[in-house]
Amino acid sequence: MKKYNAKIVPNSKTLRKNMTVEERKLWYDFLKKLPLTVNRQKVIRNYIVDFFCASKKIVIEIDGSQHYEDEGRKKDTIRNNELSRLGYSVLRYTNRDISQNFDDVCNDILNQLNIKEYL
Repeated sequence: MKKYNAKIVPNSKTLRKNMTVEERKLWYDFLKKLPLTVNRQKVIRNYIVDFFCASKKIVIEIDGSQHYEDEGRKKDTIRNNELSRLGYSVLRYTNRDISQNFDDVCNDILNQLNIKEYL
């Protein structure tokens, strides 16, 4: 069974170079410093996930406004179900969570990754 869609790899590279403000903040101010490997804009099957920790099977998504429209919600449900079937847990945070509740988001991620001590 194919692990990823090679046709979307160039798009993931572009997204990696052009992260949103919120993705950039989470990456540079937190995820990059974790004692676990976390990948940015990782291709999993037919999806590009914002962040991925393979060792913990956790996907971290930062949701902008398009995720709250009907079409976005439907796509997210399908995506979450597919990733769940693959054994991954999906953590979702809003852009607003990142900008206004950053410490809470970071603490939740630490708990979900089961990291007890962090710099």
